[in-house]
Amino acid sequence: MSDQIPDDHDIPWAMQLAVYRDRQSPARQVDVAETAARAVVALLADPRSAPDGPWYPAVKHWRDARIRKLVRRADGKRWTDVQELDGVTVTQAGSGEFGDAAVRAFVPGPVKPLPKELNKLQVSGTTFPDDGASNVTDAKVTVEVRPGLEMTSGKLAAQCAHAAQLAWEAMSEAEREQWRADDFRVRVDEPREAEWAAATRPVAVVDAGLTELDGPTETTRAWW
Repeated sequence: MSDQIPDDHDIPWAMQLAVYRDRQSPARQVDVAETAARAVVALLADPRSAPDGPWYPAVKHWRDARIRKLVRRADGKRWTDVQELDGVTVTQAGSGEFGDAAVRAFVPGPVKPLPKELNKLQVSGTTFPDDGASNVTDAKVTVEVRPGLEMTSGKLAAQCAHAAQLAWEAMSEAEREQWRADDFRVRVDEPREAEWAAATRPVAVVDAGLTELDGPTETTRAWW
């Protein structure tokens, strides 16, 4: 199963993600990617996104086209301000000298106009320290990142979130409940080239190549 990149809406829709950035003690890149994946699934699994919930029409309209996600960074008052917008915030403990990772996923909407609180947040150049492998063990879902790709932290977070979303959509109800009971924990891993080439996973993400990558590129996979 892969993201087939269906036709987009006349005005593109996206799920916006805000990543908290502590300038003094930033989170690691891998922790940010895992937290972004968890936040997206937490929003999709929220009762407000169910067919009888208030978020359902927006989630369905967005899902009927490309599952575009835009990752923005926020700190201080701007991070506090966006908590008032409809969405779900997930926090994950940091490692050693690095800070906790925190990501808020927002109910999807058109890419413009944006609420002023989101419009103030920067998209480009979102980079966090790439320092070490995941500390997550025994997670229900593993997201694998294609080795050798050069992506900013924001792009990586979006691709891992895509893979987690596709995993959620492909799961049985029993599997979803097991994942929910585990707080939607995800382990992000980068296999070796030979492992990536040999493996077959239930879901895979193919990026359209509109921003950082040169043409359609398989970026991430997920298995459980």
